[in-house]
Amino acid sequence: MLETTTDAVHPRFTKKPAYPLSGLKIALVQLAVGPDKAKNVAHAVQEIHLAKEKGAQLVALPECFNSPYGTQFFNEYAEEVPSGSTCHALSKAAAEAGVCVIGGTLPERCGNKLYNTCTVWDNTGKLLARHRKMHLFDIDIPNKITFKESEVLSAGDQITTFEYQGIKIGLGICYDLRFFEMARLMADQGCSLLVYPGAFNMTTGPRHWELLGRARAVDQQLWVALVAPARDTSAHYVSWGHSALIDPWGAVRAQLADQPDTLLVDIDLSIVDEVRSQIPIRVQRRTDIYDTIKKS
Repeated sequence: MLETTTDAVHPRFTKKPAYPLSGLKIALVQLAVGPDKAKNVAHAVQEIHLAKEKGAQLVALPECFNSPYGTQFFNEYAEEVPSGSTCHALSKAAAEAGVCVIGGTLPERCGNKLYNTCTVWDNTGKLLARHRKMHLFDIDIPNKITFKESEVLSAGDQITTFEYQGIKIGLGICYDLRFFEMARLMADQGCSLLVYPGAFNMTTGPRHWELLGRARAVDQQLWVALVAPARDTSAHYVSWGHSALIDPWGAVRAQLADQPDTLLVDIDLSIVDEVRSQIPIRVQRRTDIYDTIKKS
């Protein structure tokens, strides 16, 4: 169990973790994704090993890294978790490379339902967490884009956090990024990093991708990682790309463009404590008037 320390700003500040690590080297892999599932997975495995060689301790993949993104593809590419071929490949890669792998997302089949699901594997290949996308991407922007995940997918119903090497990490998928309350609950559970595999499109991407990532980092005073597929202009759904890592001050520490690449950055966890002690909004909230609660 983690050792804890009491915040010096105010005794009412419920305890925060005394991190066993001062930092974490994270790799955000902006993969090119095509119609060949086996090729997509093999490419992801290769990038996991390459990231490890460069010193990564945690490797994160993008949304739908093993399949094209689109409601017409989910059923065809779906597999069970954790017994499917993609999960076996991720587990093996994590164990062989000795890194934690946040496996982007894959279409998950569970009974007669399909989910957009993120799996997490520790450095021994053990399944640490599974997050099913809670907020389905149903939008209609006239003359721009109409998309309804709910025509095919079911929504998840759980907030998902996990601990790796003493660091609490929260998960969201793409459209989940828009929901402040979800991020708030993960921060309340002690998270210092939120990771969002996501494939914002060419309409919402340039307007909101970085903006929402910075907003979540600032309002929850933690690190935010955004991991997107690379852009393929010939695809049915075109990803904006621009994977990024954002610090608790809201500064974009590093960001990719739209082509396949890997972002390798050191996360300084002491900045979380720095921001929260200097701007102590977590103890200044008027919970006598309002609050964010988990209902189930």
